[in-house]
Amino acid sequence: MKIAISGKGGVGKTTLAAGLALFFANEGRRVVAIDADPDANLAVALGATPEAAAACVPLVQEDELIEERTGAAPGKGGMFILNPEVSDIVDRCGVTFNGVTMLKMGTVERGGSGCMCSEGTFLKAFMRDLLVDRDDVVILDMEAGIEHLGRGTAEAVDCLVVVIEPGGRSVQTAHQVRALAADIGIKDVVAVANRVQDAEDAMFVKDVLGDIPLLGTIPLSEGVRVADREGHPSFGTDPSVDEAVRDIAWALVERTTR
Repeated sequence: MKIAISGKGGVGKTTLAAGLALFFANEGRRVVAIDADPDANLAVALGATPEAAAACVPLVQEDELIEERTGAAPGKGGMFILNPEVSDIVDRCGVTFNGVTMLKMGTVERGGSGCMCSEGTFLKAFMRDLLVDRDDVVILDMEAGIEHLGRGTAEAVDCLVVVIEPGGRSVQTAHQVRALAADIGIKDVVAVANRVQDAEDAMFVKDVLGDIPLLGTIPLSEGVRVADREGHPSFGTDPSVDEAVRDIAWALVERTTR
């Protein structure tokens, strides 16, 4: 099962990504979680100490490894291998927190390099291996965009979950992401509403989503707010949130196996 999670910054997508990853790991599944958000904090949400989280090197910064696999040093230009060997990257570079193997993606920041560079090619090959060739449960914590997913890999995503809050701008993002997803071949896009306070919030979200299915809602939680502030995993801090995440996880299982 391959699940990508997107949404505006601050809506709680990392909280959901970590909760789903920990839930499936607790169920005995092999789970690979990818932090593809430049504001990377998935490691802490999975239970890593700040020191352990800081030690997770983004793949795009693994210059020696990228040069070894592509035949070209990052940022140097020149000829390089377009289909580098990456099948061992999860085991070689992944760090495990509470049963979840996590990797950071990072972004290609060298000016003028664009996507036709050794590091961009390495990341694309890794994503294809992860989404197309592996059988793990994969949880991708994306930013609002979905630029890490190309046409060759996006169709392997079983479901794209857009996390929103009960507000017009947040819901507008869901429609924008669905349009982007359709362009690259993702067929199933659903929404999860976070920080829902009451039935009125839930009804508002469902109405403005239109034909985007609402997979579930997560209640507003003081426990989650405190956990986020103090750098602790939010999964396990509030029974009502844990129950909501479990319901969403099982809904994803049903949706991706029917």
